[in-house]
Amino acid sequence: MASQPKVAVVTGAGTGIGKASALALAKAGFQVAFAGRQQERLDRALAEAGGAGIAVATDVTKPESVQALFGAVEAKWGRVDFLFNNAGTGAPAVPMDELPWETWRAVVDANLHGTFLCSRAAMALMKKQAPRGGRIVNNGSISAHAPRPNTAAYTSTKHAVTGLTKCISLDGRAFDIACGQIDIGNAATEMTERMTRGILQANGQVMVEPRMDVEDVARAIVFMASLPLDSNVQFMTIMATKMPFVGRG
Repeated sequence: MASQPKVAVVTGAGTGIGKASALALAKAGFQVAFAGRQQERLDRALAEAGGAGIAVATDVTKPESVQALFGAVEAKWGRVDFLFNNAGTGAPAVPMDELPWETWRAVVDANLHGTFLCSRAAMALMKKQAPRGGRIVNNGSISAHAPRPNTAAYTSTKHAVTGLTKCISLDGRAFDIACGQIDIGNAATEMTERMTRGILQANGQVMVEPRMDVEDVARAIVFMASLPLDSNVQFMTIMATKMPFVGRG
């Protein structure tokens, strides 16, 4: 009897890294739930994937919206094998004393609370499905290791995501739930377009930074998702080779 295709959920799947990863997973044979805030973008992405899957408008900062997403996944396929917690947001680069509370909270809600809510829902389904278990990959960042100037909210949340990744790995171990993190540096998406115009460096200079093809990230996600559950990529850093990160920049 042929094995059933694995089921993947990708958040932030309407654009950028999320869309590229969802399309790559679909091409690799996964059944994919495209999740994101804008239904029209999700529908277009799903159409690019040949229509195999579902597109579910989701606000990862709202528990009821996340529950609806995983309810739709369970109703459609009865299980989830892979979750890519990709949805997130940044904030304008301003000195910390000028960062509005509302902006700080919006970044924390999307990047940390959203990752927690989706992971919690996925783990609950992974524990009860048969066969049980699955894999979660969290989108960290180079900022999970080192900050850029004036990025207190984004950097803090990405450091926190690393802690959550470790907790999921530990708490999921008994239930065959693996968890890893992908830390991405300068994938060529709308979010990093500003790199091509120059971005503030730690020494106060403004410098144009190299970017890499987002498809390289998508291939890394497919690799992580395709591993058997007795193997895990705990942390992967994939970055534009010449971006200022290693050493003194």
